[in-house]
Amino acid sequence: MGKMSRDKGKRGEREAAKALKDLGITARRAQQYCGVAGDSDLITDIDKLHFEVKRVERFNLYGALEQADGDRKAGQVPVVLHRKNGKPWAVIHYLKDWNEIAEALPVREGRDNT
Repeated sequence: MGKMSRDKGKRGEREAAKALKDLGITARRAQQYCGVAGDSDLITDIDKLHFEVKRVERFNLYGALEQADGDRKAGQVPVVLHRKNGKPWAVIHYLKDWNEIAEALPVREGRDNT
């Protein structure tokens, strides 16, 4: 992987962390803290989710999901955050994980979680 590609990946991880923070989820890049291959791209306050960040123009949806699924720790749910130039962030996950993800998200004031 070239330096420009690595730099874009780092920028993407920082952007994704900020986007999660804007939603009230504490997040930061994982590589700068531990750098262990297979770890989630982002460390968040939602331990149940394993975040893989893809900041690319040509996106391989199932490849990204399979990477997140293969890298996750036992008990975690794989979630991919993707953005291409000029587009907003998208969240991708398996439909079977929908309820687990919803339950893992923090309850915010004014949101009826029943």
